[in-house]
Amino acid sequence: MRELIKANQETAVQIKTEKKTASKLKRNIDYIKKNYVLYLLIAPAVILTIIFKYVPIYGATIAFKDFNPLKGIVGSDWVGLKHFENFLSSPNFLQIFMNTLKLSSFELLIGFPIPIILALMLNQVRRAKFKKNIQLVLYAPHFISIVVVSGMVFLFLSPAGPINALLSIFLDKPVSFMSDPDAFRTIYIVSGVWQGAGWASIIYVAALANVDPQLHDAATIDGASLLQRIRHIDLPTLKPVMAVLFILAAGGIMAIGFEKAYLLQTSMNITTSEIIPTYVYKRGLLAGDYSFATAVGLFNAVINVFLLVFVNQVVKKLNEGEGLL
Repeated sequence: MRELIKANQETAVQIKTEKKTASKLKRNIDYIKKNYVLYLLIAPAVILTIIFKYVPIYGATIAFKDFNPLKGIVGSDWVGLKHFENFLSSPNFLQIFMNTLKLSSFELLIGFPIPIILALMLNQVRRAKFKKNIQLVLYAPHFISIVVVSGMVFLFLSPAGPINALLSIFLDKPVSFMSDPDAFRTIYIVSGVWQGAGWASIIYVAALANVDPQLHDAATIDGASLLQRIRHIDLPTLKPVMAVLFILAAGGIMAIGFEKAYLLQTSMNITTSEIIPTYVYKRGLLAGDYSFATAVGLFNAVINVFLLVFVNQVVKKLNEGEGLL
């Protein structure tokens, strides 16, 4: 008798669950039918994303194969983790990995707060015309090609360049900046901040535009200084945006672009300028070792995923209870 009652109860629960699922499915179908135009609008973007982002992921399988262009991806021999082991056991692995980590970490730590400071400073400019002129000057470097920026760096820092012309007042001989391994990171980071800080500040400027001016007026009447108003009014407004952008920046900490590093690289500074992306480019495209280069790139991507998850969890812990994330 008890078993029969229990079976009936389980059947009733199952029927109830199925009805609930069917009802939810029906609501979703009705919603799609009602808003099908929105789905048609987003369909091209979804299709393009699948074609150009997800389908090429299949090509990453050559990292586990001894890829032969004549045999193709399917016909190439499977070698498992051989290429990963070769990279991890190579004598220059630690140097390349640490160069990448140091360069990207320093760029994040130095370059991340500067757009915030610029936005806070721009927010204090009251004359609209003057503010627009300053923004134009700050945003312009973003539109300069990396190739042009690298050429400018070589030109300004060359032994006959303007920087050495100024230093000649204090030094007896010119400094060869581009041949100094210790100067490479500073050159890379400073040129990157100059090129991208102004453009990166746009999001923060837009966020500060939502601050009610009456809050600043009330704080001023209460005797709050400029720094106090920035600390208690502007920074809390920017905090959610800062958290999201920091997660995105930290998630791509190992995905530093190879273009500028490769263009600024010389035979003398290669001990600090050789990073994973430049190494992948040389081994993959120049040397034709596609499987090994893909394995190195995949290793780099996995590190990025772990960093993204880790930073996301850390930020959530820091903002716990504040409803920011």
